[in-house]
Amino acid sequence: MIVPIYEYRCSACGHTLETLQKMSDPALTDCPACGKATLTKLVSAAGFQLKGSGWYATDFKNKSAPACPLKPENDSTPPPACAANCGCHH
Repeated sequence: MIVPIYEYRCSACGHTLETLQKMSDPALTDCPACGKATLTKLVSAAGFQLKGSGWYATDFKNKSAPACPLKPENDSTPPPACAANCGCHH
């Protein structure tokens, strides 16, 4: 069973936390730091990267994207200023 990680922030004290919960579990409301019922669930993007030579690379990967002029030669992490359609985003 896959259990997602949810992020919460307390609007009263600013405390943030991550917790593993089933999708069917009720949202947390009480802040463990200040005890107030002011926790709100945050929305965050999932972080994953498809690598290898499977269906993604053969069917959907953009092989004609231009090279990123800002990408360092020895760094696999794209610089924050590069465009989403440059060559370092595949």
